[in-house]
Amino acid sequence: TEFWDKMQAEWEEMARRNWISENQEAQNQVTVSASEKGYYFHTENPFKDWPGAFEEGLKRLKEGDLPVTILFMEAAILQDPGDAEAWQFLGITQAENENEQAAIVALQSSVLEGVKELYLEAAHQNGDMIDPDLQTGLGVLFHLSGEFNRAIDAFNAALTVRPEDYSLWNRLGATLANGDRSEEAVEAYTRALEIQPGFIRSRYNLGISCINLGAYREAVSNFLTALSLQRKSRNQQQVPHPAISGNIWAALRIALSLMDQPELFQAANLGDLDVLLRAFNLDP
Repeated sequence: TEFWDKMQAEWEEMARRNWISENQEAQNQVTVSASEKGYYFHTENPFKDWPGAFEEGLKRLKEGDLPVTILFMEAAILQDPGDAEAWQFLGITQAENENEQAAIVALQSSVLEGVKELYLEAAHQNGDMIDPDLQTGLGVLFHLSGEFNRAIDAFNAALTVRPEDYSLWNRLGATLANGDRSEEAVEAYTRALEIQPGFIRSRYNLGISCINLGAYREAVSNFLTALSLQRKSRNQQQVPHPAISGNIWAALRIALSLMDQPELFQAANLGDLDVLLRAFNLDP
């Protein structure tokens, strides 16, 4: 039971992390930041429907009533989640109230919403002309804030101008996957790999989506291909073998366990890539 509980926890972590970033270090980060945990709102807030909650919160802040200020600022955000100023004052108040984690999350949200407002303003100024860089930026910001449908629209808009941009197809796929649209994500990742077959990020992401769809053999094939590509790249750059991504190995172990292949699972535990490649008739 303990083994399967551990595997389930590892899988949930893998499934949560479709690679959208181009930053390798960020992709391999396994800790969960304060912003990823999200802000925990009070479940019983008597002011949640209060008209002018933000203004009332400012008034209470001047009076030094921090707990009530927090409730009013939370109410303002629940009424308008994109209110960057309300997020800012909520963060400041939480910091004064010595709730550091909540303060960090709120202030990060304030910055994110503020940047989104600037991007949206720039997009409106462009009128009917699509700026792919601008739309890509919006897509990333919407993805970070969990607004997956808006992110998808932004990435699709950018792709109308740059249909051969494999990294854009990967971003679209990651957003579709995180929005529980795995079948569409597979199509986007496949398109990215048609354009750039050696794109390891998309290969890994495709494997994750295959697991979500119950296509375990296809998932294993994608993970092994990614590991093989990565090994070739490491060898060419004279980087030691242990540098191969732990994320891909972890996902591979999960897929093999779901296929009920204990011998191959053991090979994955040992990091024996050649044995696994032969078992699935893949080129080393």
